[in-house]
Amino acid sequence: MTLLYRLGCGTARFCFSNLGRLEVNGREGVPPYGPLIVAANHLSFTDPPLLVVSIFRPLHFIAKRELFANPISRNFLRNFHVSPFDRSGLRIDAVRLLLRMLAQDQAVVVFPEGHRSPDHTMQHGELGVVYLALKSQAPILPVGLSGTEKLSAWRMPFPLCRLRANIGQPFTLPVLEGRPSREVLHSLQDMIMGRIAALLPEQYRGVYSSGASALRGAAADMATQADTAGGGTPPPEPLPLGPGETRGPR
Repeated sequence: MTLLYRLGCGTARFCFSNLGRLEVNGREGVPPYGPLIVAANHLSFTDPPLLVVSIFRPLHFIAKRELFANPISRNFLRNFHVSPFDRSGLRIDAVRLLLRMLAQDQAVVVFPEGHRSPDHTMQHGELGVVYLALKSQAPILPVGLSGTEKLSAWRMPFPLCRLRANIGQPFTLPVLEGRPSREVLHSLQDMIMGRIAALLPEQYRGVYSSGASALRGAAADMATQADTAGGGTPPPEPLPLGPGETRGPR
């Protein structure tokens, strides 16, 4: 942990706790060491500092390489445990980078939605986090964040609003033999997103709310019946995306 990371963490903790109303639940369940995938919903650019304040172990992030072009910003980001990844090429550079971090027993942060939510509710998750968890077999720590959508850049030092981080129990995905099917991958994806949604108030759950989940389940049943009736097989799954990458709604 760098000195700048410690100073930034202390400053953010003071601002969020004393100049805002920070509430953190479940901190005692965070594994103190070993590889860890911190998976959270994404409301605002203030989500990373809130996670740093809420989880008492060094967290590591990734960001697009373009942000590291300036020497000042590059030094600043690296001191806050942010590593660059290349969004071009095979589009899995981010996942490979995160796998290397996990192999070093680091705690990495991913936002499975791949981008900030435009309406502050949960969006469909991407498969990058599933691929990462299956390859590494690292435990996943679900976190539900709320309140950060109210913060603009100038209000960061003076939040003056309620911020909440609900930390769930860590869990691991099952070990699978062979190449998993599309249905299995999406089932695991929904499991992860469902764990995050369960830590949020209903109005934040979006496509993972109770009503939306029922509709999604009915649609999946209809698709399965159609595949069975047609005797066809589903098309191969595209290459999983890395955290921070988006493919659009599926």
